[in-house]
Order: sequence, then structure tokens, then C-alpha cells
Amino acid sequence: MGDFRFDAGPSLFTMPQYIEELFELADEPIEEYFEYEAVDPVCKYFWEDGTKLSAYSDEATFGAEVEAALGVSPAVLSAGFKASAYKYKRTSKLFMEQSLHRWQSFMNKETVLGILNVFNLDIFKTMHDTNQRLYQHPKLVQLFDRYATYNGSNPYEASGILNIIPHIEHSIGAFFPKGGMHSITTALAQLAKKKRVSFELNQRVERIVEDGKRVIGVQVNGQEYSFDAVVSNMDIYPTYQKLLPKLKMPKAVTEAERSSSGVIFYWGINRSFGELDLHNILFAEDYKAEFEAIFKDKEIYHDPTVYINITSKYNKKDAPDGMENWFVMVNTHASDQENWEGLAQQIKIHVLAKIKRTLGVDISPHIVEESVLDPSLIASKTSSYKGALYGTSSNTREAAFLRHPNFSKQRRGLYFCGGSVHPGGGIPLCLQSARITTELIDEL
Repeated sequence: MGDFRFDAGPSLFTMPQYIEELFELADEPIEEYFEYEAVDPVCKYFWEDGTKLSAYSDEATFGAEVEAALGVSPAVLSAGFKASAYKYKRTSKLFMEQSLHRWQSFMNKETVLGILNVFNLDIFKTMHDTNQRLYQHPKLVQLFDRYATYNGSNPYEASGILNIIPHIEHSIGAFFPKGGMHSITTALAQLAKKKRVSFELNQRVERIVEDGKRVIGVQVNGQEYSFDAVVSNMDIYPTYQKLLPKLKMPKAVTEAERSSSGVIFYWGINRSFGELDLHNILFAEDYKAEFEAIFKDKEIYHDPTVYINITSKYNKKDAPDGMENWFVMVNTHASDQENWEGLAQQIKIHVLAKIKRTLGVDISPHIVEESVLDPSLIASKTSSYKGALYGTSSNTREAAFLRHPNFSKQRRGLYFCGGSVHPGGGIPLCLQSARITTELIDEL
């Protein structure tokens, strides 16, 4: 956009080992395709009362920040990370690396240990209640509650098991792909082509072709193409609705609560802000009220939490000298049936006011380029049902674990991967979803 470059989504990159695994399997040197670097601080947090907190990847440095900014002992943070690591250790093999919809998945040591420790994993408590017990200080609780937004959920309803996310981001690490998130796409596409994958771009799939109780291919532009297996990585809801109209959509899909969506402003800013970093959060004063507005009232909240991503902090080519590319996002309810053009302008007013109250700067005169992405555009561009960013929310214990399986129980040869099915949204889980699906196809 003009002299500025933007990723469609925020450049938060975790668990690079899943991408490295693909190159190892292909016996290709990843450094010839893709590079990334560690991010530190991981994120900067701001509150309207002037409180600022930098979340560093190093636990000791982060602990010192927490003590200086909030007066909370570093031991509190350490205990929270220890609990997060424990949850990850007990559930990652079970939840992230295999299908939960086959009895074979439960016949191993890791699964048995996970089940035996179920009452120590905070599954039956909410994220917020768990964080209150662990972190005590309201600002620190709010900081860790925000990880529910990583899969479009509400921390006041989502299971405490989702508190594995801080371990992934801090203990394993947060990274920045050199060239932005798009470089992940281009690297994987190059690798696929090297392994003789054929891409047919800009070709609309009209339906998945069925023959009795199995699928046999796809129809594109009126022509049928035969395949041994078909994998859909689009949102599960429109997969059934548009590509499999004769197949009964599972009740769990039709009744599932959608995840949150968002309104994103891509702003070219004609100055730089030294107090900001790659990832920045400006918190709402009443976090619970904001989530109630999103999930219960389906309304725009007047004091939104604002996320600002500035990739030019790491990749100078993303903005001209002395300028910055701001990706500014506010979480909203998922809906593609509203006047989002008007609502986006209302949100923009709230965002500008929030930035001015928190950073003390009116950035309106500094916006020299602008583009807006809203839920209706997200729905039309990505076929995401209602513009939900992560398919279904994880606002119940069942929703957190039992997303749609990676295979069809109604049709042989039909598989699913991506953010709307098991194990969930975000790059690491989408890659794991593809891995699980591949293993299932190998059993054909």
C-alpha cells in the first residue's frame, strides 16, 4: 500500500520447529528458503493510568519488569510459567499431535498420563479464574487472560487448559520471519514445488464429487477431476454448506459458537514511535465488559483493547525511513450481515481516542495511507463463516478439545485440516492439523 508493506495478519510466529520438520522430511536446507529471528521483548503492554510493562522472553528479565511495574514478586510469574509448562507437557502429545476422534489415540502412555492428571490441568475452571489464582494482581491477570484471544475465545468462559499458550510464547519462544509472515507462505510453496506439487491457482472449486459413501474428486469450472483423497482446509461450515450440500452437516458444526472476528486498520504512519515495539497491546479498562460486548451483546465496545503490530521495527524495508507500518486490530463479534463499513468508522474513532489517552498522541494527522479489513470482507475473502477468525470459539470444555475431526465419518477419502478443525487455529496448530491429516491419509 503506497510505500508501505503489510502482512494480512499479525507477525507473531511461534513453534518454528513445525516448519523445520517439513524441510527435514523433504531433506531440504531450510536456510535456503526461510529465515527467522527471536523477538525480545515479546510484547509491550500499556494501560491508561501510565503503567507500562515489557514482556521479555527471559523469565528473570520479565520477572524484574513485573516487580518494577506492578510490585509483584518474580516468584509469582515463575509459578505461573511452571503451571503453564506442566499443562503443555501433559496435553501436547494428546491434544496437539494426534486425532482425538479415534480410539487408537488413547492407547498410549502420554494419553493415559493426561487423563490421570485431568484435575490438575484446570480444565474445569475458566482461564480467568485460573489466572486470578496464579497471578493475583489485576493487571497481570489481564495480561494472561488475553491469551484467550489467540483462538478467538473469551477468558471468562474458556477452559483454563488454554493457559498452555504462555509456555509456548515465552518458554519456547516468539519469533519474527524475515520478510514477514508472507515469507512462510512463499517458503512452503517453493518447497512443495520442489517436491513436484502442482498448484492450480484462482480456480474455484464448485463441489466435492461423491460416489456412494466415498468422495472421488472435485469439480472445478464444470469439469470433474478424480483423486484418491480430498482434503478441505477451508472453514468447515462452508465446506459442508457449499461443497457438500447433500451431506448432513454435523450438529456440532451448526450449533457451535463462532470465534471472535476483528476489524483491522492498515495504517502508514509518517513518523516513528520509540516507545512501541513489534507487538503492542493497549488494554481496555474493563476487560470483562469488553468480552461481554463481543460474545454476549454482539456490539462494538467503546473502550476496546487495541493491538498494534509494527513489522518495520524488525524489517526496515516495510516502511520508508522515519515512518512505520501499523497493523491495528480490535476484536469484534463475528457477523457478515452488518454495516461494517459504518461500524469500522465508529471503531476507528474509539481506537484513535484510546491511543491518544494511552500514548498521549493524536495520530490522526500522521496517517498517510489506510486500508480496512472487517468481518464481512474476511468472510468474502477467506470463506470463513461469518468472518470468524478461528472457526469456532473454545468457550466450553467440549469446544476446546472436541473440534471437528480431521476426517469424515460419513464419506471415505474425505479429510479436513486448518484452523476450524482439530486441533485449532494459529500457524502451529494449523501445521499440526495438516500433519495429523497426512498421517490419516497414509492409512488409506
